[in-house]
Amino acid sequence: MEAAAISARAVVKSFGVGDARTLALKGADFRAVEGELHLIVGPSGCGKTTLLSVLAGTLECDQGEVSVLGTRITALSNAEVTRFRRGHIGFIFQQFNLIPTLSLLENVSVPLLLQGAGRREAEAKAAERLAQVGLSGRERQRPSQLSGGQQQRVAIARALVHEPRLVICDEPTSALDSVTGHQIMDLLSGAARAPGRCVLIVTHDPRIYGYADRISEMEDGRVTAVHSGESLSSFIHAATRS
Repeated sequence: MEAAAISARAVVKSFGVGDARTLALKGADFRAVEGELHLIVGPSGCGKTTLLSVLAGTLECDQGEVSVLGTRITALSNAEVTRFRRGHIGFIFQQFNLIPTLSLLENVSVPLLLQGAGRREAEAKAAERLAQVGLSGRERQRPSQLSGGQQQRVAIARALVHEPRLVICDEPTSALDSVTGHQIMDLLSGAARAPGRCVLIVTHDPRIYGYADRISEMEDGRVTAVHSGESLSSFIHAATRS
């Protein structure tokens, strides 16, 4: 049996109250395993980003249970969830979310500093990660001096610097050209192969489907299908031809 990195059962999440209440997740079930790159796909408004936020512990669900890396985060307090995220989850966003006034080295150091590491130790590890994503020698530059693809590499270095077991990505390639997007996916695919790690990506970008070990389809607030093996090959073939 494959080790589960994430397990979610009957997750419900709504927004608004009364007549304005909207159900974003309608009893969604989800499972991702260690050692895989897992994509969540589906039409706009189907609940992908809401599910991703619940799985990451950045959004509290109304009902259901979510376990991440063996910890039932739906049973934790807000402070406990925050500490758990800092220690175990790395985040990569479509818009990079780099701090413009900080250097690349300082941006990548942030997760380690939040964990209590000393500045010298944090910056040494940050420099190693920047070198691994091909940005050695640019540590003192600001994000505004980089291309979009280079900024996304910095975001990947920041997400991985504290060696999280779960890496969560929201549309990491949709703002990038095809060549740069594939370079980013090569980095994320390599990260997913680390022992005990899982990379989870929400995407609208069919160009990256081929990197997936597993794809979950969502529609109307639920996971409606999960593809792996031969099913995955058939799904990718159909999706990239349409």
